[in-house]
Amino acid sequence: MKNYLYKWVEQYLFFPTFFQQLIGIAMFPLTIIYCFVNIFKRMSAKQKFFVGIPVVSIGNLIVGGSGKTPVVIKLAKSRTNVAVILRGYGRQSTGLKIVSQNGKIKCDLNTSGDEAMLIAQSLPKATVIVSEDRKQAISKAKDIGAKIIFLDDGFSKYDIEKFNILIRPKVEPTNLFCLPSGGYREPKIMYTTANMVIQDGVDFIRVIKFKQNGKEIEQLPHNIICLTAISKPDRLKEFLPKDTNIISYPDHYNFTQEDIQILQKDYENTIIVTTAKDLVKLKQFNIKDIILMDLSIEMNESVDFSDMNKYIKSISS
Repeated sequence: MKNYLYKWVEQYLFFPTFFQQLIGIAMFPLTIIYCFVNIFKRMSAKQKFFVGIPVVSIGNLIVGGSGKTPVVIKLAKSRTNVAVILRGYGRQSTGLKIVSQNGKIKCDLNTSGDEAMLIAQSLPKATVIVSEDRKQAISKAKDIGAKIIFLDDGFSKYDIEKFNILIRPKVEPTNLFCLPSGGYREPKIMYTTANMVIQDGVDFIRVIKFKQNGKEIEQLPHNIICLTAISKPDRLKEFLPKDTNIISYPDHYNFTQEDIQILQKDYENTIIVTTAKDLVKLKQFNIKDIILMDLSIEMNESVDFSDMNKYIKSISS
């Protein structure tokens, strides 16, 4: 029932039916209030927070995932003395926590959250910090030696001096309203205010390699199911066989032993395929022969990062 409700909400936010559109219209007065609050926050942020090192924000305008994490990893991987800062959705902790420092993991999954742990494991030389207060985290990152900061999901932090990169989804939502009538966190026109905009499927593509027991496999077995707790799980369908059953949970959901036992009972003699973000949470259950969808991105050679590089160089020098 919970999974059905979650999928219904995602459909309502992005690709609503006629009935869902009527609900969105009824919610429109709340959307106006929400937009006015955002406008007020943006206009009141006159003095920008700046600690003397470059901050590059990777964000999006819609609710949920659009490729921020793999883009952050891609851009940060080639840098030295880099820190990645994110809120840490789904973690069972509060406040500022250092997930990794210069590649050394400093906390457990419950403290970090799934995305932060995935980033920490993917960037063996970086520092990763989670915090609700991004300004506090930026100061901390500088104090422990960071020379450049990548801010995951930081577009709405209007009071921070930064270079803004926005990611557009591969398929644009048909619902153009802001919350709660639709899935946009800010009006679509805000793309024009970013320093740079890149689109999934145009400026970069997702590349999936399947790995089992640490080894790459060329062909998936026939008896598979996909288990995931990411936003918009249907986007995985393009990488899986047509008839693959996707068992999805809400974004950042923490799987339990009971979940796994029920799944293994209902889908006996099947092999689980999952994403890297999910795998960091599933490792504790020692699931036999689990298959990883190892995601990376390839940037189009025509994408011009010169403005970002000039920004970084102007502050670093």
